[in-house]
Amino acid sequence: MTRVKRGYIAQKRRKKILSSVSGSRGAHSKLIRIATQRKRRASISAYRERFKRRRDLRRLWITRINAASRANGTSYNRLTPFLYRRQLIINRQTLSQLAVEEHDHKVFYKILHSPLAAEEHDHKVFHKILHSRKIL
Repeated sequence: MTRVKRGYIAQKRRKKILSSVSGSRGAHSKLIRIATQRKRRASISAYRERFKRRRDLRRLWITRINAASRANGTSYNRLTPFLYRRQLIINRQTLSQLAVEEHDHKVFYKILHSPLAAEEHDHKVFHKILHSRKIL
């Protein structure tokens, strides 16, 4: 009977698994069975964390917008319906970037005060109107 050497496909598969877990410590990067378990666990965690990252970023953006809007005399929960009513639909990521970055503070201030400021021209009257009408 002739000698049969193992095929290269299984070797390629094992090599691919070991290269994907190469940063692990100990047997997790050396032994194929443990490396396979590590890879499976890592892919499960990566899948879960992708959605968690989106939730965390949304929370961060809302916190930043709230802090900047409180510095301008209102709060986030009053700001969002006000912006939707005025059809200033800007997503939270862009709005938080405008609120946080140094050179965009003025832009955020203009967005915050533009809709009624054009009608009233006076910021004191503007704030009184906002709080009396419960817009913000």
